[in-house]
Amino acid sequence: MTADTIDPTSTIWHDIADTMPILTWVATDDGRLLWSNRRWQADFGDTTGRDLWNGCDDGASRDAARRAWSDGVAAGGPFALSLSPVAGHIEGPIDFRVRPDGAGRWIGVASAEESRRQAETARAATRAELDTLTNAMPQMVWATRPDGHHDFYNAQWYRFTGMPEGSTDGKGWNGMFHPDDQDRAWTRWRHSLTTGEDYEIEYRLRHRSGAYRWVLGRALPVRDADGAIVRWIGTCTDIDSAKRAAEQNDILSRELSHRIKNIFAIISGLVRMSARRMPAVRDFADDLARRIAALGAAHDLARPHSDLSRPLIGEATLHHVLRELLSPYGTEQWGIEGDDVPIDDRGATPVALIFHELATNAAKYGGLSAPEGRVDIRTSLQGDALRIDWRESGGPTIPGEPQATGFGTRLASLSIEQQLAGSIRRDWRSDGLAVRIDLSRSALVREDPAPPPA
Repeated sequence: MTADTIDPTSTIWHDIADTMPILTWVATDDGRLLWSNRRWQADFGDTTGRDLWNGCDDGASRDAARRAWSDGVAAGGPFALSLSPVAGHIEGPIDFRVRPDGAGRWIGVASAEESRRQAETARAATRAELDTLTNAMPQMVWATRPDGHHDFYNAQWYRFTGMPEGSTDGKGWNGMFHPDDQDRAWTRWRHSLTTGEDYEIEYRLRHRSGAYRWVLGRALPVRDADGAIVRWIGTCTDIDSAKRAAEQNDILSRELSHRIKNIFAIISGLVRMSARRMPAVRDFADDLARRIAALGAAHDLARPHSDLSRPLIGEATLHHVLRELLSPYGTEQWGIEGDDVPIDDRGATPVALIFHELATNAAKYGGLSAPEGRVDIRTSLQGDALRIDWRESGGPTIPGEPQATGFGTRLASLSIEQQLAGSIRRDWRSDGLAVRIDLSRSALVREDPAPPPA
């Protein structure tokens, strides 16, 4: 196809020119821009209707471009044109080859050498922007080739590690991990490289001080139009302070729980000691001691837990956990019926917290506080939607909704709404409290991701 056969106004030609990575435009005989491709508009904006040389950086370059244009048009054949636009990130003049289309229009295409220079300039500008962006981030940022070879770290990485620039490229970064974390980190990284799955792991990284600090490592693959991975972009976030604070809180929580369980044990021991002096009440004392022990077990199930302290529920079900929580109150005053579902340590703690609080309040003020009182729990499942109804009856008459709620009630509600993404509604009926909880069955169990390959 020659210039004489090109119709620069056709949709097909525009589509082709828009895919070209080089600057292309169409102008009138007097140099007024009729059309420009996407590359031109990305660099200089939409300048349709303006003279090509209006955006040049100074009067001399504008005059030179105008003279070259006039001479070339007058000659009627292909000619060279140099433009020095102020806008855009391309520095210096841009050389174009201009050809007539035979219909009073002129097609300008940047020269091959110019296109290479523009591409290099654009890459340099993009790299400079990336460096500025990543160096402004508080996280350590790194990047690798598709095979996992590390070839980029931002300034925060070198500031944190104190290592010379370039010394951790390739596989050198593995030596920065705590020895106990190296195999685990490598295994997880190889799994991501093999499968393309996102990378996420906590490990200890050597600080410039020589101490190891906990960081959260994450990486995502960058894919091309065909879905092939072309890069991995990752971050390391210093979580050492948060990690140690959580460990300290867990120690305090376990210590407090241990002291509370000791109180239960002491009370149970005192009851049994008293019963030895009064044989007539031994059966009553034994029953009371068993209830106190069950209350201690329910407390341990309901208290906040970390990954280290959470109870091992095993193959338990929701009904099993509810029976454990209500066992301190005997079996004649409560009942559980309906659909049962699996539950593990993820769902057991928030569920135990809310029902431990309900049972405690029922024993103090509601259906479990009177000999003829009762609590009935019914569970129903529709698809993944689980509904739990708590109904008290036979207790003292309820005058209405309390004016204020205690901390335990608020905490229990938050455990359902935030930890399990469910909802809870209380109906303060005169003949007994009714509570309805709606949540997802899948929220009661942990996800079971496939383990990374060894």
